[in-house]
Amino acid sequence: METPLRLSGGRSNHVWRAGRFILKLFASSARNPLFANSAASEQSVLETLSGTGLVPDLCAAGQFEGQNWLLYRHIEGTPWRENTAQVAALLGKLHQLNPPSGLPLGANGSADLAAQTLDILRACDPVEDTLLHAPEGVVTPTDHMCLIHGDPVPGNIVVRQGGLVLIDWQCPKVGDPAEDLALFLSPAMQTIYGRDPLSDNEVQTFLTAYPDPEVVARLMDLRPWFHWRMASYCLWRGDRAAANLELAALGLCRS
Repeated sequence: METPLRLSGGRSNHVWRAGRFILKLFASSARNPLFANSAASEQSVLETLSGTGLVPDLCAAGQFEGQNWLLYRHIEGTPWRENTAQVAALLGKLHQLNPPSGLPLGANGSADLAAQTLDILRACDPVEDTLLHAPEGVVTPTDHMCLIHGDPVPGNIVVRQGGLVLIDWQCPKVGDPAEDLALFLSPAMQTIYGRDPLSDNEVQTFLTAYPDPEVVARLMDLRPWFHWRMASYCLWRGDRAAANLELAALGLCRS
């Protein structure tokens, strides 16, 4: 068997590649206010979506010295860099699938997003007064809750022959599909993963390609809250440059 090679891509956990396999050892780390880190949720999703082509093939799971681990097959491919229409189609397909039982519920509606954002800001110091004010208006909760990835950023989308695959399923939810769209389109998340923010043309291509126009319309209504939440999260991470990208987008929504 090949000597395991430690991979540098994991931001929350320890990941190694050994030949055709990936071993993920879940770290015992402090709570993240936006992105959960659940081995049980990832295992549940990989088992439920097995055979769909959307996830890696799970091989085994267990514990080592009190920490959870998962072993799954390595996907030959590269991290996503271009073609937003492909990502829209991928998320559209995912959002039509039934979620496994036991997943947490995601934020639903502007009130939930505001409450979550204010919780993040309470953990930040200092915080500008402008960030303490929620966007104006109300967007009511949706009845269209479904399985969402919860972190569909470029580093978690693998391009392989035959299509795209979503990896790193440690924070899935039963949630508003507009949240997955917002996370992918986030300028901060694009830059954190080494890419320029999406161009206006790339954004429009993505929105046009997503198969449910009602979800797209809901995303547009909720954009101020999603940008506000992401700006607050970036501030919590200490990434002022990424926070500024979200604040600039928030300013465009408010103007």
